[in-house]
Amino acid sequence: MSSGNDCPPQTMTKPTLGEREAAELVDRVFGLKVSWIRSLPSYDDQNFHVRVSAEGADEYVLKITNSEDSQEPDIIEAQTRAMMFLSAEGFPSATPYLTKDGNIMSLESGGARLGNKKYMVRLLTYLPGTPVAKITTNAQILYEIGRLAASVDKVLSENFQHPSVKSLHRGQFIWNLANVPLLDQYIYALGQNKYRAVVEQVIEQFKGKVIPKLCSFRACINHGDLNDHNILVDSSSASLENPRYRVSGILDFSDMSYGYYVFEVAIAIMYMMIESPDPLRVGGHVLAGFESILPLTTEERGALFLLVSGRFAQSLVIAAHTALLYPENKEYLTITAKTGWKHLMTMFEVGQEAVEKTWFDTAQAYKHHAPA
Repeated sequence: MSSGNDCPPQTMTKPTLGEREAAELVDRVFGLKVSWIRSLPSYDDQNFHVRVSAEGADEYVLKITNSEDSQEPDIIEAQTRAMMFLSAEGFPSATPYLTKDGNIMSLESGGARLGNKKYMVRLLTYLPGTPVAKITTNAQILYEIGRLAASVDKVLSENFQHPSVKSLHRGQFIWNLANVPLLDQYIYALGQNKYRAVVEQVIEQFKGKVIPKLCSFRACINHGDLNDHNILVDSSSASLENPRYRVSGILDFSDMSYGYYVFEVAIAIMYMMIESPDPLRVGGHVLAGFESILPLTTEERGALFLLVSGRFAQSLVIAAHTALLYPENKEYLTITAKTGWKHLMTMFEVGQEAVEKTWFDTAQAYKHHAPA
């Protein structure tokens, strides 16, 4: 649910193709006849679930990247190659269906109706499963999501090689957690209220306590957006009372960038808090899973509270700003805000020391017994 672009959010141009236009695009670019198509929700790109009249795997997601991001083909290539790499490594990641020319993507014109803007088009394998946002999370799946976050970053950082990977050094990328201070220029979208005061507090503390410590964090490639809509799960248990879940899909690599391992666990914690009935305890289960693969250093642990708060601030401020630009998409853009503000306010009311104690005590308990 975040934009995949280094440029300011106001420059985004979301595609607005109709279903018939999208089906014609699949035929023209990929040589497949669409038998069924429907639109999927998206933050700033346009996605369609399509079924085609072809043998074998016949379900795909047509992803039409916004016109601003489409001007950065190296970044889109890096994201797509990373997805292919992860799939080959056994992760549940989509892979591209090649164009008629044998390419993984194609730059296409939106036509006169769309101002002749250019959009990068990909056809990705459709991944089955239920978004985490639509289940009642338990300790088991939160732990697994923590393990997933660490595992994805670790294998990408250690083994993923491609010429396009250098494009992931995205200095002013608004969604990189290092760039929380850039929110200053969009905070006006919140108006004047108690929420704005908390966000301003987050930004100032971030500048003073996190930015100076970045050099001590371990660098890596971040997926950058393991949110509750980008992780799909299915149940491997017949028990309705205590289901066991497994991750069946990892979606949306558009926020990939070079960052730090601790960024990924902070982002995962923040988004898993959104739908949880007990949000302050979520962090401990996710952290335990993450640290089963990559234990955090003392410095990284010390920054976790402000990193989680910083991601809340990014999500809430940028969503408010983008909703002003695209009021027709406001409902989707502000999904996180429905509970996000409440959780951020609660974190600051309870205080850093108490929240960290809850997280760290929960994570510590996993060292004495296997996850529930």
